[in-house]
Amino acid sequence: MYKIVRKKELNPTVTLMEIEAPKVAKKAEPGQFIILRVDENGERIPLTVADFDREKGTVTIIFQIVGATTEKLNHKNEGEFIQDFVGPLGVPSHVDGLKKVAVVGGGVGCAIAYPIAKKLHSLGCEVHSIVGFRNKDLVILEDEFKASSDILKMMTDDGSYGEKGLVTNALKELIEAGNQYDEVIAIGPLIMMKFVCALTKEYGVKTVVSMNPIMIDGTGMCGGCRLTVGGETKFACVDGPDFDGHLVDFDEAMARSTMYKPFERQRHEETCNLFKNA
Repeated sequence: MYKIVRKKELNPTVTLMEIEAPKVAKKAEPGQFIILRVDENGERIPLTVADFDREKGTVTIIFQIVGATTEKLNHKNEGEFIQDFVGPLGVPSHVDGLKKVAVVGGGVGCAIAYPIAKKLHSLGCEVHSIVGFRNKDLVILEDEFKASSDILKMMTDDGSYGEKGLVTNALKELIEAGNQYDEVIAIGPLIMMKFVCALTKEYGVKTVVSMNPIMIDGTGMCGGCRLTVGGETKFACVDGPDFDGHLVDFDEAMARSTMYKPFERQRHEETCNLFKNA
């Protein structure tokens, strides 16, 4: 059992939790993930390590309430426990040797982008962060990105905060202003990453994306997280989650990501009704 030592609502649909998990915290690195179960009858879900504190022995996760399991998790409070918390899993993000990087985050994907920006900044890399949200109410981790970025571009679709426009608009402006990046790291919705990669390909800038497909066991055995990268089948849980964005088949990934949407909606509604009637 793993204790929830801190819980914070970042926006109406996104929650931060700090979990007491010293063995995971000891080895966790940016880009890796954990798999948890809320209770003994719960499903396994992957969540990215958003931060960690080796001294305190805690790992921070940030999740969006989109399905039955995240709904159950969000009903847990500080001082309560979750059943399983396994990790760290996946290959850590490659950050060594990078001198200037653009980190692009979209929506809740910013929770994955932030620890990478933080690590790069701590290594002396010049970090230009571009983070995008639909509107002001959904903004998360602004102060954290400010502390880890030499330049921070805040974008909203409707212009209610920061600059109006898409993350690709800001990235294009920075590239055309003469910034030469060793790498662009893009993390967010599949459609966002697809268009970031289309843009950077025009300019010949290496781009890494973090993929979060359907996942079950997290050890490469089930094959649920398979992707096509450069014409080859890869498994996000053991080969990733980071991949060369210019080689990812995003159309296939997007098609696979919608396979269980009707079932997920049904289970979410059932879970919500369960809590309402409790």
